[in-house]
Amino acid sequence: MHMAAQHPTTALLLCEVVMEILSWVSAKPLTRLKLVCKSWNSIISHPHFVKLHLHRSPKNAILLFTRTPALTLDEKEKWSLVLSSVESFIQNPSSTPDAQENRHSLHLQDWVVGSCNGLVCVAHILGHPNNDICDIWFRLLNPLTGFISENSPCLRVNVNNVFGFGYDESSDSYKVVTVIRDSSGTVTAQVYSFGGSSWKTIDSFPAFPFSAEDNGHFIGGTLNWLGLRNPHGDDYDWAAVTLDMLMIVSFDLKSDTHKQILLPKGIDEIPDKEPTLGVWGNRLYLLHDYKNTHFIAWQMKEFGDENSWTQLLKISFHHLGVERLLPEFIFENGNIFMLRGRRRFEEVFYDRRDNSVKRINILANNSYFIAFDYVESLVRPC
Repeated sequence: MHMAAQHPTTALLLCEVVMEILSWVSAKPLTRLKLVCKSWNSIISHPHFVKLHLHRSPKNAILLFTRTPALTLDEKEKWSLVLSSVESFIQNPSSTPDAQENRHSLHLQDWVVGSCNGLVCVAHILGHPNNDICDIWFRLLNPLTGFISENSPCLRVNVNNVFGFGYDESSDSYKVVTVIRDSSGTVTAQVYSFGGSSWKTIDSFPAFPFSAEDNGHFIGGTLNWLGLRNPHGDDYDWAAVTLDMLMIVSFDLKSDTHKQILLPKGIDEIPDKEPTLGVWGNRLYLLHDYKNTHFIAWQMKEFGDENSWTQLLKISFHHLGVERLLPEFIFENGNIFMLRGRRRFEEVFYDRRDNSVKRINILANNSYFIAFDYVESLVRPC
């Protein structure tokens, strides 16, 4: 006795039900569920499902770019990517996960540019002996699926450059931006869309970020840096910087154009130390000290609306138990701030929900790391 074939409408409805259920499953099990049958593999691999799943994925993970020291004379120091939950990292950042599936080794010449939609952009940097020129290639990684893209075309630049990585929804493309300052102080940008064949030059970039470690902050289809307007030379004296020299430059990945975002109106004097930008979720943050006695955090409640800047907190160094600090990262929708204290290996976590302070001495083997907001995904660019 043969079973009747399924009606096409019934089969389509069943496929939609399966897709709906699978879209709520976390990314890691889905990589195994693809092996269940051909139809599940087809559903999970479909671009529509990948985007639906990404939209529904919990945003509760971070990616650490950390230095792994050589343990023996025969070994070499190396960089690693480490996946961690926010909760476990805050609980004990000096003990990052050691499981092999959560740690991915990188070359010594690699530098993580940023993370977006589960993809990590990595720059491979080779310096030229006896001069300030370097060659850079960029590639994309998906640490969960093991996907690695082709390298970008080589970009030859001077050593005064900073990076940014983000997603252009209008063209469904991922872009990396390199901001470059030459010896005369002129600032330009180079833009590459992954899958393309060449770089695009953007002249007359209006500002240069403070530090090579200040990767562009991705939000709302833009990359954002805090920098100095019209810098001259390789060095600057922060004591001589004025408020009108300080600006946030926002680069639109759709139009490849830039504009200025005004600082909060409540900032009426230059901070004692260089401020920093941060992003969590869909909010932009500006973090700085006040008279070297307080830590202040501003939040832009509606990105792009300069009138929506709101002072989120102002807390004394005394309450934090530090004499000086460096803002480093933001968690939980602007509720938890990670700050580096005066001691080299001390991290300070401040939770504004209960006004609590947690100080942790980071072990020497984790003396250097950068944290990125991260979400596990199945994304694989075309």
